[in-house]
Amino acid sequence: MSELSQLSPQPLWDIFAKICSIPHPSYHEEALAQHIVEWAQAQNIHVERDQVGNILLRKPATAGMEKRKPVVLQAHLDMVPQKNNDTVHDFTKDPIQPYIDNGWVKARGTTLGSDNGIGMASALAVLADNSVEHGPLEVLLTMTEEAGMDGAFGLQPNWLQADILINTDSETEGEIYMGCAGGVDFITTLPLQRDAIAAGASLFKLTLKGLKGGHSGAEIHLGLGNANKLLARFLCEHADTLGLQLLDFTGGTLRNAIPREASAILAVAANQQNALQAAVNEFLATLKFELAAVEKNITLLLESTESNAKALSQDSQNRFLALLNATPNGVIRMSDDVKGVVETSLNLGVVSLTEKEAEIVCLIRSLIDSGKDYVVSMLTSVGQLAGAKTSPKGGYPGWKPDAASPVMALVRELYQDLFNKTPNIMVIHAGLECGLFKKPYPDMDMVSIGPTITGPHSPDEQVHIESVALYWKLLIELLKAIPEKA
Repeated sequence: MSELSQLSPQPLWDIFAKICSIPHPSYHEEALAQHIVEWAQAQNIHVERDQVGNILLRKPATAGMEKRKPVVLQAHLDMVPQKNNDTVHDFTKDPIQPYIDNGWVKARGTTLGSDNGIGMASALAVLADNSVEHGPLEVLLTMTEEAGMDGAFGLQPNWLQADILINTDSETEGEIYMGCAGGVDFITTLPLQRDAIAAGASLFKLTLKGLKGGHSGAEIHLGLGNANKLLARFLCEHADTLGLQLLDFTGGTLRNAIPREASAILAVAANQQNALQAAVNEFLATLKFELAAVEKNITLLLESTESNAKALSQDSQNRFLALLNATPNGVIRMSDDVKGVVETSLNLGVVSLTEKEAEIVCLIRSLIDSGKDYVVSMLTSVGQLAGAKTSPKGGYPGWKPDAASPVMALVRELYQDLFNKTPNIMVIHAGLECGLFKKPYPDMDMVSIGPTITGPHSPDEQVHIESVALYWKLLIELLKAIPEKA
């Protein structure tokens, strides 16, 4: 028995505990998908899958509610796999270990997967609980949302029967989402030449770690440290003066997670080793001063190492470091239409080197297509100056807000009645699948709700227990209040 079994609503938490026990990072959701299919069959719930692996479950209306507008509850199957550097965990094999801590559910050393596991659990709990009143009901669980929205891209028209879609992927209780940013990946590839390491040089690994990381959309405005950018800044400042030779640079693991760690392997002459350590100490002090309000655990570690790699040539090193240092990161523009919401941003998410090339992967987000296009143009220009190849790929549309949405108005009214306070109607600077669903289902009325989740896409991820109960109450009352078809 999981300790989550003591929480309420119990069916939701029991299902979430089961989800945690089955590994399901992006591209490895099949075991969880098969479990859900078998669970539905055992419950005599209609279940089918499409050509990309999305799961659709159907349940008839509660007696007397057959004429209500049909609703689909939607969540995604995958989770973001991030762990602390001292945590031993294989996301493809090992279960997530949730625990309760002072009103929150967290995971031991890893992401929790409450994004979007709680939403998925709530949808399945509705199916499992015959006391929940509803009209004709569907549950759609999509594949590989976190790594490219594969399931949403593959969704075909005429599969869903619903008129209303309730997305469960929002992360703040008390907020109702009616729009989201679109996005596009941007990959910059720089060819590299390598030379021999200078005679008598020693090798060191310089690691920047201890940053919070987090969601590259919802938390991009918080001013959190980006390990790739900070390490590039140090190297640009000191590579020439200390005569450093760069052998390797690696940072970040996912384009949609703010990078928490980055490291470089350097060759340095014996007479510059003390100067390098002094520069490291000084830079760490600078970062602790600059980021004191948001990053409490920054570490910059210099340690001896070994490597069989050659060093980058001087020209390749100069161009790589200049490219990385000049690549923008963070908020580009705040929205004029939706106060307090980021309009356009990018996250310099992943940097890696092979023998012959460097690759920089960014995720660009914007509420407007022209904002996205501007950042693509900017990164293309930076790449051209460095002599790099650039390629935008995997673009997905935003979800344009509909102020006249009937379901949004219904949720707002219900929330006010249930909790005696007015919810915030929001547009989120993150990728929800609703924008993609609008292509095969242009007339579907959509809204997004969820409990409070902080630290998504990082090992600090946690879900607020009380907010899950409030979200569940809102969800079941919403299903009960859906009007009849005209």
